[in-house]
Amino acid sequence: MALEIERKFLASSAVLPFCRSGTPLVQGYLYTDTHHTLRVRRAGDRAFLTWKGPKSGAVREEVECEIPLQMGEALLADVPPNERVQKMRYGIEHAGAIWDVDVFQGPLDGLILAEIEMAREDELVVLPFWLGREVTSDPCYRNSRLATGAMPNLLAA
Repeated sequence: MALEIERKFLASSAVLPFCRSGTPLVQGYLYTDTHHTLRVRRAGDRAFLTWKGPKSGAVREEVECEIPLQMGEALLADVPPNERVQKMRYGIEHAGAIWDVDVFQGPLDGLILAEIEMAREDELVVLPFWLGREVTSDPCYRNSRLATGAMPNLLAA
């Protein structure tokens, strides 16, 4: 099984000038509990089905496969619109690494998260100036939790 190793941070609006060409994402959660998530995602004109396993620090098992767009749309239709995550994703290069920056829309408008995928959990990462607090281990910032429409307290320590 593939491992996803990523760190996630709040990002400030100072990142927005770097957000030039993005992909619209719509995500719906078909199943989620404290350890497992089954997600359908439309990314532009493509669709993906993703299973994520239990998280340990910045590491979790992940299996993702592309599915026909029509199938993805049908699965998304089973998720109520107010329980989906909508965002624009931008790839931003910093210090030789590509950061995924998600600018949320709808009920989560104003939330900006940045994440970096790594080859190893102990990999050295040069943090951009537009990053804020790290939220890798904070369950409030998991997209499956954000799909409930509950905006996390951005000022919490």
